[in-house]
Amino acid sequence: MSHIFQIVFYQPILNLLVWLYNIVPGHDLGLAIILLTVIIKAVLLPLSRQSIKSQKALQDLQPKIDEIKKKYANKKEEQGRAMLELYKENKVNPFSSCLPLLIQLPFLWAVFRVFRDGLAGNSLDLVYPFISRPEAVNSISLGFLELSKPNIYLAVLAGLAQFWQAKMMMTKKPAIKSNGAKDENMMAVMNKQMLYFMPILTVFFGLTLPGGLTLYWFVTTVLTALQQLYIFKQPDEPNRGGGVVEGQIIK
Repeated sequence: MSHIFQIVFYQPILNLLVWLYNIVPGHDLGLAIILLTVIIKAVLLPLSRQSIKSQKALQDLQPKIDEIKKKYANKKEEQGRAMLELYKENKVNPFSSCLPLLIQLPFLWAVFRVFRDGLAGNSLDLVYPFISRPEAVNSISLGFLELSKPNIYLAVLAGLAQFWQAKMMMTKKPAIKSNGAKDENMMAVMNKQMLYFMPILTVFFGLTLPGGLTLYWFVTTVLTALQQLYIFKQPDEPNRGGGVVEGQIIK
């Protein structure tokens, strides 16, 4: 299995990065990483787009989901049936936002491996014969940015980008004051905690990982946030049968 992973994911990404490193002005690793991020993001664009649309559709349905939870607070079976009916009526699959993320995991792991141990030593032996193999890769970008070691500035930038992306997915809802709203209030608290927890976790990992990997994570998060912003601003499209179009609920 590890051999298949190396051939299908790890080696192509390593070679793409080396090729970009060879052609960018000044053999700047930072520019090569940014270009690599854009290319990978473009390849995975359909999956990422579908995931964002599904998340937005679920977000738009959240008020109705909360109503069902309150109405059938003590009747779990009826609650489940009502939730399934709601998803069916609006043509929303609650798991469709997870599948694209799972498909992207091998790519993310391959990128992590490349930045962790793919730019030095015997790993460069995996460079394809038709690509010029450098004797060594200069990890200094722009003359001062060391990408082989943790970088606090890149870690903070990645954390801020993560906060921006997560904040965009949050909806502002009025406080729930009904007697059966404990679950909803607790969920709201958990969502707010996650809004800050994930950026903090990103900064923490950014302070322990190579700067090149943190730069990749920062750029891909910014690109994803911009994609979210674009999709969220798309106008609703008519849908005769009702449902969700472009991540929006059509009534």
